[in-house]
Parts: sequence; structure tokens; C-alpha cells
Amino acid sequence: MGRLRSIRLSLRFIAPLAITLALLAYGLVPLVDRLTLRWWVNDLDTRSQLIANTMHDQLADLVAQGAGPKINSLFMRAIQDERLYALAYCDETGKVRYETPTYPSSLGCRPPDPTGEGHSVVRLRQGPLHVVQHPVFQGTERLGSLILVHDMSFVERRSADTRRYLIGMFVVLGIVISLVTVFIAHLSWRGWVSGVRALLRGEGIVQPFGPASSSEDVHPLASDLRALLRDLDMTRRSRDQTANWSPEMLRGVLREQLLGDEVLVVSNREPFIHVRADKEIELLRPASGLVTALEPVMRACSGTWIAHGSGSADHSTVDRHDRLRVPPEKPTYTLRRVWLSPEEEKGYYAGFANEGLWPLCHIAHVRPIFRTADWEQYVRVNRRFADVVCEEARTEDPVVLVQDYHFALLPRMIRERLPGATIITFWHIPWPNPESFGICPWREELIAGLLGSTILGFHTRFHCQNFVETVDRFLEARIERESSTISYGGDLTRVEPYPISIQWPSEWANDQLPVALCRAKVLRVEQLQDDVLLGVGVDRLDYTKGIVERFLAVERLLELHPEYVGRFVFVQIAAPSRSSLEEYQHFESRVRTLAARINARFGRDGYQPIHLKVEHHPPQIVNEYYRAANVCVVTSLHDGMNLVAKEFIASRDDEQGVLVLSQFTGAARELHDALLVNPYHGEQCAEALYRALIMPADEQRVRMRSMRRLVQEFNVYRWAGAMLLDAARLRNRRRVSQRIVEHQREATPLPG
Repeated sequence: MGRLRSIRLSLRFIAPLAITLALLAYGLVPLVDRLTLRWWVNDLDTRSQLIANTMHDQLADLVAQGAGPKINSLFMRAIQDERLYALAYCDETGKVRYETPTYPSSLGCRPPDPTGEGHSVVRLRQGPLHVVQHPVFQGTERLGSLILVHDMSFVERRSADTRRYLIGMFVVLGIVISLVTVFIAHLSWRGWVSGVRALLRGEGIVQPFGPASSSEDVHPLASDLRALLRDLDMTRRSRDQTANWSPEMLRGVLREQLLGDEVLVVSNREPFIHVRADKEIELLRPASGLVTALEPVMRACSGTWIAHGSGSADHSTVDRHDRLRVPPEKPTYTLRRVWLSPEEEKGYYAGFANEGLWPLCHIAHVRPIFRTADWEQYVRVNRRFADVVCEEARTEDPVVLVQDYHFALLPRMIRERLPGATIITFWHIPWPNPESFGICPWREELIAGLLGSTILGFHTRFHCQNFVETVDRFLEARIERESSTISYGGDLTRVEPYPISIQWPSEWANDQLPVALCRAKVLRVEQLQDDVLLGVGVDRLDYTKGIVERFLAVERLLELHPEYVGRFVFVQIAAPSRSSLEEYQHFESRVRTLAARINARFGRDGYQPIHLKVEHHPPQIVNEYYRAANVCVVTSLHDGMNLVAKEFIASRDDEQGVLVLSQFTGAARELHDALLVNPYHGEQCAEALYRALIMPADEQRVRMRSMRRLVQEFNVYRWAGAMLLDAARLRNRRRVSQRIVEHQREATPLPG
């Protein structure tokens, strides 16, 4: 009778389970098909671009020569690739001039677009085909178009294999869960399930063959088990919602995953600077990618931001504890300012950080300078900030986000004083290879300091690998490459890439002027004609940003395409930076001299091709320049990420404008629809500028739409959320381990 009851009970679970798994499989299979198709389309888009770029110059020469047999031979060699199905060349009249025997005649010179949104997949009687069209130029003259056709039948085959795998997986999963359910139902008749339920409620276990245990013995384990279940549930929910990261979701992560734990951010640069201007106090927001990324995160976290108070009026705006609630219009978090003496600022910031670590990590052909006095100030200031972190921490286990190369020693210093803290360090600049980093006389101390972190983040996987190899070269540490962890000095550090991004939408997105009005306003400010083609660059005045290379590219563009003299104007917004350093003074002089030379060479009748604006601009004004521009140029010689590129994309809700992007930025690994260039190759940059200026509106829309979708999905809240979720999981595991150890210690009788 008991077994029959347990079987009936198990069937009550199995039937709904079978129905649920069937419905889940029914809904998941089409989703997987769509995702698979999108992945392969993106892959073939990139593949087609590479093939077209490879063939372009040779094809253009052969077309100009009218060498038909050689073109046919070139095409036949190309389609030896197993996936490249056919090739064709069309002239400007829309006539197919050359084609492979496999080219479908129904395609003609205007491949069908079934979606009207630039979709590149068509279905003919031959099966599904991926079709893209690329223009062919010789100099400035457009000769025609190259059409590439890829066979996509393999996608259907792989989709069918995936469907069979998923269905089989759900069948096996259903059988396994059913067997487990039957087994548990059988045990429940004997009292075991009652014991587990009592455990989860924090009560004594109901023993099937003996008296119940004391609730005091099992309560810690019950709490730990509930915490683990909650962690598993939140992890699943967070994965389902990663496409919609927002301030509300970030606050939810803090509330549910971190249980309201306090969050402290430490950076050298403060988010708001107060300066004296004509007997009044003016509020400035610094031109900093770090501030751009972190400020919206702090608004969502409502924590404390600890930073160097560098403004001339900063002392006058804080309370007696050096604190200030910000932002002024709607305070949501606390800014704690730290004061440095001129000697400390010169040695720690200008000296060791920016004359030593900055050029060392960027490998921008500027010799790093290391002085013992600067190092001593760097250590002193890091210790000062560690003191402030401990003062501001209200608990023994806060979450501390340490930002950038100014505080490489800080994680270890905090770990020694707050061993329960979860320390997330993010290195915003590139990490060089071990040979380059080995130049630093205090390399071991810096690496050991960073390994005081619980989590150490970089922008790209490449920078993570460089750091791990540097540790392997200079420290005796245990490295687990598969799990991306390093054990050093009894502490475990997880090294992961977290590509940083920007706020989406921007805080002024609802109040910004329409694109047409932004353009009219900028043209009026710059005193330009309505039909001018406008390029824009936005950077700190820093030698790593490639401003000189950018100006030389503009000069080369006007040399190769003189028809743009008088029509094209490039506005460079260059915020002054580290002006006290000799290297930066020389660089500013070089930039000004180069701009003046190019303007003297091509300027006429009030026209100047380069407008250099060496001054701070509020973010709202910079946004107007983004929206007014035809092209935004980012030519960094080496950059961790570069948020200017993403800010430009976010500003273009009209889906117009072209991004010319250096291949040496971290952003280049994400923004594949930008025109990627080598900033050291002047002609390539000039041709990219030319291509941007003549790019059709439809192509601009397709590229910009793709990049906007990526920036929207991978926004700054997702960046912060990924780190905080990882931190929350590590914190929960540590707490569970500690409580289990404590419970075992209490349960073990003392000897004697």
C-alpha cells in the first residue's frame, strides 16, 4: 500500500514535468535556430568583407585593363573555398560583366533584400544563400560592384543536428529527473523528505529511526543551504535578463545578490570638480573615460566614491568629514575627497603614475621614467587611500572597487586591514607583455599589490593573458589558467576580462536637440557653410590618442582628393591634460604647430580644414558635435577600450554617421562595423576617411544599427553587473564555507 501511494505521488510530479520539458523544448528549438542563423550570417558578413578586401586591388586593375580571362581565372581560384559558392562583377550600368558558372542568373546585379533592412540571406532553388555586394574603386572612381555568394546549406545541416541534440538532451533529462523523483517519493514515505523540509525551515531533522536532532545543530547548515539555493536562482534569473541591464537591474543585483552590502569606489579622478572662477564656484565634470563609465554606476549603487580632491574650490564645498553628496541636482551617493600635498601629487601622480606606468603600459614610443622619490610618494599615497577606505567602511566586509593604475598597491593594503573585504580592481589601461613590464624597477611589488584583489579585471582577454604571463615570469605563484585564478600569499585572485562601456541611454538623451538642430548649431559656432562635410575627434591632449596621426591623415586626404578642399572640415576637441609634464607640453606644441601648418597649406578665404579646440567642453556640448558630424575619428595608438567610439554611436539615434576606429583600441574587438584602420599608416587612414565621406546612407544605417544594438546590450550597467555578480558568488561561497567550518568546529568535541 505504501509503495502504491509513493508511485501515485511520483506520477503527480512526472506528468507535469514531462509536459513542461516538452513545452520548453518546443519553444527553445526555434530560438536556437534563429540564434544559429544570426551567428553564421555575422560570420559570413565578416568573411565576405575579408575576401572583398583581398581581391579589391587586383580586381580593380584587371577591370580597368578589360582582362576578362584573368578575371574569370581569379574568380575560379576564389571559389575553390568550400563555402564560397559564386562570384560576379557588375558594372555601373547594372549589367553582369563577369561571373562564375555557379552564379544564379536570378540574382542579377541587385540581390533581393527580403527584409528591407539589409538582410543578406536569400533562398533560391539552389538552397539558402548568403549574398553581399561590395563596391569596387580605382582611386576615386567607382568601377562597379563585386557580388559574393556563400552556400549556407551547412547551416541547415548544423541546425538539424542541434535540434536532434536538444531533443535528445531533454528526453534524457526527463528520464533522469523522473527516476530521481520516483526515488525521492519512495523515500518520502519513510520520512526523509520531512527531514529535508525541516532542515530548510531551520528545524530539527525528522529522523526515520530515531529522535529529532536539536535545531541548534542544523540551523547554520539550513541557512547556508537556503543561501546556495537563492544564489542558484538569482544566477539563472540574471542570465535571462542580461539583454536589459539598467540602473534598476543593477540595484536589484546589489539588493538580492549582495544583500545590500556597502560599495566603495576608489579612483584618483573625482566625478565632480569645484573650481573658482571670478569669485564664484564653478562645477566641472572631468574629461575622463573612467568617470564616464563609473558615475552612472555609482548613481545606481548609492555608495561612497573616494577620490583625490584636485579642484581649487573643493575644500570649500565639503563638510567637516571631507564628504559631499552628489550629483548636485539629485544626490544619490557620497563623494569623499582625499587631500594631497604638492609633493605627493607631483611624485605619485605626475611622476610614477604618468611618467612611469602610463607610457610603460601604452607602449606608445615614449620612454618611461622611474625615480625612487616618485615611488616612495606612490607608496605613501596608496597607504593614505587605504586608511580612508578603512575609515569609510562601516562593515568588516565591504565591496571595494579599486580603479586603475594609480592604485596598484592598494588592494594588498586593504586586504591586510580588511581581510573580509571583496576587492574588485579594474585596470583601465592596457597591460603590456612581460618583457615590457619588466622595465619597471618595482614590478614585483606592483604585481603583488594587485594580487591582493578578489577579482582583477581588464578590458580584453589579451590583457588578462599578458598579466598572467607577467605573474608567471616574476612571482612564485600558483596559476590555474583554466579557471583564470592566481593563488599568491594565501589569497586567491580571479583574473577576467570585463569590457567597459557607457551609460545607455545617456542621461541627456531625452533632452538633446534633434540631429538637424545640433548640426545647425555646431556649424554656426564653427562658422561653417551648411553643405560642409564635418569630421570630429574628441580626446584628452595625450600622445597615446593618435592626434598627430589623425591630422596627417586629414592632410593626406586633401592631397589625394583635392575636391574636398573647402568642403571637409575636421574639428578636434582636445581637453588639456597633465599640462605640468614636459612631455605633454612638447606634445601640445607639436599638435598646434601641425594644425597651423596644414591650415596654412590648404586654408583659403576664411576656410581652415582643421579646427583645434584645446579646452574643456561639457558632455552635452560634446554630444552635439557627435550628432552633427558625418564621421568620428578615433586613432588611438594603444588604448584599453576607448569610450569616445561608444559615445559617438550612442549619440546617433538617426543611425547615420561613420566611425573610423583604430585597430589598437579595445573597442575594435567589439565594433566590427566601424572602419578599422592602422593609425600609423597615413594613406590607409586617409582612404578610410574618404570612404566614410562617400558612404551611402543605407550602408551607414546598417553599420550604425548593428553597433548601437551592441552598445545598448553591453552597456556600463552590464559591465558593473558582471563584476558584482562574480563578486557576489565568491562572497556567498566564502560565507558558506566559513559557516560550515564553524559548525564542524562546534560539533567536534574537544580532546580530553
